[in-house]
Amino acid sequence: MAQLVEALRTVRGIDLISSVIFVAAVGDLGRFESPRQLMAYLGLVPSEQSSGSRIRRGGITRAGNGEARRMLVEAAWSYRYQPRVSSGKTDVVERQPKPVRDIAWKAQVRLCGRYRKLAAAGKKPTVVVTAIARELSGFVWAIGQTVRPPMPMV
Repeated sequence: MAQLVEALRTVRGIDLISSVIFVAAVGDLGRFESPRQLMAYLGLVPSEQSSGSRIRRGGITRAGNGEARRMLVEAAWSYRYQPRVSSGKTDVVERQPKPVRDIAWKAQVRLCGRYRKLAAAGKKPTVVVTAIARELSGFVWAIGQTVRPPMPMV
């Protein structure tokens, strides 16, 4: 899983400790067929009460792994700032293959813009960060699909 841990470090807001926590809590990301399954596993999807044609959405479900969810929410706070690669993270990013770097940069551009858009719409900062964490989990899933750990020998 070391390759996945290193690949996740290319994402803004995620470094060694948070990457290890996430991988230890979630395991192989290949077991999730879609990013929505990972979001649901982490409890970052809205709750729903529906009856007939009436649908009411509530806060996040908070089902699933709380430690991994907390790590993503903490990482989401870093998207308040403009997209850039910090000088301390340049070495980590350069060591990764181009598809992983592209996913990490795409995540940074999209999530920084989304943070500003939601904040400008008057959303509470905690609601904005939770929404960013939900989308961030989708990019983490994409990196997990790109960097698949080798299958164990039986």
